[in-house]
Amino acid sequence: MADSFTEYEEMAAAVLPSAVRDFVAGGSGSETTLQMNRAAFDSVTLTPRVLGGISSVNTTWPYFGGASMPVVVAPMAYQRLLHPEGELLLAKAAADAGIPYTISTLSSYPLEKIAGTEPSWFQLYWLRDRTLVESLIDRAEASGCTALMVTVDVPVMGRRLRDVRNAFALPPHVVAANLVDAVTEAHVGVPGLSAVAAHTASAFEPAVSWQDLEWLRSRIQLPLLIKGILDPRDAVRAVEVGAAGIVVSNHGGRQLDGAVASIDALPAVVDAVGKHCKVLLDSGVRSGTDVLRALALGASAVLVGRPLLWALAVDACAEALGLLRKELEDAMLLAGCADLAAAGRLTTGRT
Repeated sequence: MADSFTEYEEMAAAVLPSAVRDFVAGGSGSETTLQMNRAAFDSVTLTPRVLGGISSVNTTWPYFGGASMPVVVAPMAYQRLLHPEGELLLAKAAADAGIPYTISTLSSYPLEKIAGTEPSWFQLYWLRDRTLVESLIDRAEASGCTALMVTVDVPVMGRRLRDVRNAFALPPHVVAANLVDAVTEAHVGVPGLSAVAAHTASAFEPAVSWQDLEWLRSRIQLPLLIKGILDPRDAVRAVEVGAAGIVVSNHGGRQLDGAVASIDALPAVVDAVGKHCKVLLDSGVRSGTDVLRALALGASAVLVGRPLLWALAVDACAEALGLLRKELEDAMLLAGCADLAAAGRLTTGRT
């Protein structure tokens, strides 16, 4: 068993092709934001409380279908790149751990096959084909998903230089199974280009607006979460269009390079809308202590992405989620927090 999520990354590096490793690990541009996400987390300090008579903690999170801890598996594309069972294996581990798994629009298994492992959320990318958007929504609702998360920070894919240098393309057996079940431009390697970015450019609608989200809110019965918000003004507008949750996220440093670290943006968003909707955090979470840091800064829960892909690559998803739970429980005990509400009252600082 690994002692930390860092070890899973090291283990995965030994078994993955270098281009796949770069596809997962890389950020956009010079990867400034990718690095800032981690540095910002490391700068957050916590002031523990003592003598609370606490011998155990309650990590239960009751929202959007509920969870055993305030952790959600982030939406991540093409997981069969890392393991033949891909999304199926990670979704099962999430279900066994009692936390939501977010099915990506670009999952490499159809959403219906993944959603059988509950609880499941569905993540929507806005597509040029509105009929296909409606079909995905209907399929998610029919499959029993308990929340719909729309990602709004990808009008175009960020320029991910590792993929460009590798001329990265999907192997034939990995497809965007919710959209097509065939070879597309995502599979055609071209020197100096990312085939995945080319496919995104042809499939995604860049000019998404608040009016589109108003239409979406009127179209669905599920709670709506909006992922990719960093500015409090956008958070306020999201609540106005009916968002039940906001995910503060810079897409793991994979979109605008130089964007603010997600955890640095979190407090202002919480101040603006935290009384009106749930605020979740994505980008940079690597430990149970990071989860506690996010809770102390006002997050309701966190999304975890890359670390679970590394665990997937070495068939250790359940083990990794167990490690995360143990780290969170230990961190809460050491900080004197009996439950998530107490975690939210911790005093934080910066180094």
